[in-house]
Amino acid sequence: MSNKKLIISSVLIVLFALIVSIYSFPQPYNSFTKDLNKRYNWNIPEVNFGEYKLGLDLKGGVHLEYKADLTDISEKEKPQVMEGLRDIIERRVNIFGVAEPNIQIYGQDRISVDLPSVESVDQAIAWIGQTPLLEFYEQKTADELKKAEEVQKKVQEIIDTNKDNKDVDIKSKIEAVENWQLAYELPYKKTELTGRYLKKATLVTNQTTYAPEIELQFDDEGAKVFEQVTERNVGKTIAIFLDGNSIVDTTGDGKIDTNDLYAPNVDEKISGGRAVITGQKNIAEAKTLTQRLNQGALPVPLGQPIVQQKIGPTLGAISLNNAVKAAVVGFVAIAAFLMLFYRLPGLIASFALIVYIILLMGSIKLFGATLTLAGIGGLILSLGMAVDANILIFARTREELHNGKGLVPSIKEGMSRAWPSIRDGNFTTIIVALILYIFGTSFIKAFSFALILGILISMSSAVVISNVFLQTVGNSKLGKIKDLWS
Repeated sequence: MSNKKLIISSVLIVLFALIVSIYSFPQPYNSFTKDLNKRYNWNIPEVNFGEYKLGLDLKGGVHLEYKADLTDISEKEKPQVMEGLRDIIERRVNIFGVAEPNIQIYGQDRISVDLPSVESVDQAIAWIGQTPLLEFYEQKTADELKKAEEVQKKVQEIIDTNKDNKDVDIKSKIEAVENWQLAYELPYKKTELTGRYLKKATLVTNQTTYAPEIELQFDDEGAKVFEQVTERNVGKTIAIFLDGNSIVDTTGDGKIDTNDLYAPNVDEKISGGRAVITGQKNIAEAKTLTQRLNQGALPVPLGQPIVQQKIGPTLGAISLNNAVKAAVVGFVAIAAFLMLFYRLPGLIASFALIVYIILLMGSIKLFGATLTLAGIGGLILSLGMAVDANILIFARTREELHNGKGLVPSIKEGMSRAWPSIRDGNFTTIIVALILYIFGTSFIKAFSFALILGILISMSSAVVISNVFLQTVGNSKLGKIKDLWS
């Protein structure tokens, strides 16, 4: 690469790092622009790229661990039952607005639940212990639909008339309309059929079409109720709700909300307490629906948690501050070591490590990864791996210099000779980290993910960034001062 291209590459790397630093750490940029705007009466916009996601150990909250009673469950059904339990807990805590709960199955019968920002252990246990409500809705009658339509017209007229008038309380005007709630309801109403009548839902395969189907089995009382509901709804649809929401994501947007509605057709009156739901897109969708149907009548008790722990936000803040201090002290110590033993290359490597840290933190925010103490430990370890790669390059470069080669050829040859060791050492570490990520618990996963991400970026830092900077400086006047390089 020519000297001109090296300079351009170095400048582009620095500019890219500056842009990523604003994304990674927007607070200093916003403070600087705010000061400029105030001082010179400018109007430079501030940026908002959100905050880093902090784990339970840094943000505070509640950690619970449960042991499910699988005594009456066959070995074949245990994995499905545990997945259903996990889904129950996730839906339950989401209803109460818990941000980013972390719920994981480990072992055969254990579930861990991390609830950030929750202050009461008893409250968390109460949320999880509640049974999810499975409900079946039927279509409203023509008179009910007509009444709802009239209310909708009144509400819409209020909205259209007052939408531009900021002095009018539109909400109060809407609520003054008789039965105003009808304007926002689905064209369905509750039936007497609920999940307490459902014995189980089973995923089966149609013997003719081989398409996945779901077989419902009700108890004796539920069979009678189901027969009555289907008899009066022949040719119509029956919607299925779990905890007030559609039981599946029908829109395919990855979340269940008011836009979703799952409502199978009723072709005939169904007697005997057994029914089959058809029309599933694939096995995965049918399996998900089966699990969620079983949630309304899941026979596996959780009982009281075997582990319950509250982590205060103060403790989390102290842990975060200590972790940041440890990272800063570690970086300063590494930079001092590099400059002491490798002189100018050590200084260049330290600058490259700053770029590495900026890119690493930007990647964490971009991927939406949750930062935990274990994850920060993985990041600090990956910083050591980045230093190790630079040391290998410097050592090989010195050997080439002692053999009488020029500086830039020595840098290129040092990089070439160091690469196999860097590659093998990093990839073997990545393999171990992948195994930890696959089989580890949530804390181990956080550590291994951070380590893998850090190693991948550190390799690019050592092989590309440090190499470009070394060659750029080596081609400058500083490259002629041999005492700075060996």
